[in-house]
Amino acid sequence: MDAEAPGPELSVLLVEDSPRIAERVRELLQDAGVRVLATVDDEPSAIRALQALTVDLLILDLQLKIGTGFGVLEATGTNRPTTIVMTNYALPQYQERARRFGVEFFLNKATDFERLPEIVAGLRVVRDQASPVLQN
Repeated sequence: MDAEAPGPELSVLLVEDSPRIAERVRELLQDAGVRVLATVDDEPSAIRALQALTVDLLILDLQLKIGTGFGVLEATGTNRPTTIVMTNYALPQYQERARRFGVEFFLNKATDFERLPEIVAGLRVVRDQASPVLQN
């Protein structure tokens, strides 16, 4: 095995109520070593998915069909994976509230969308360094 080869894919739960944006996120992540395990569009489904699935990364919109991303954060507390909030509502008060919930990344969909693969690649590097693959 090549020492430079990346580890296993990151698994993702995508919480996004716009089918068009969800598809664009999946396209961006396709070549970044990410496997989207599920895409849901509302708060109750997101909470159930986080309870049922083991994921490395949560990509979370704030405005959902039912409920909000903040409701997901409140329900899961610190018992959730690394979280990237992606929203069209990148208001300072929302950023501060997300920070209080321990959100690691807060992206404005209008200006930061293309940063997603770079952030995910960085998370893979950190994960791979923290748990190196044993080699024979």
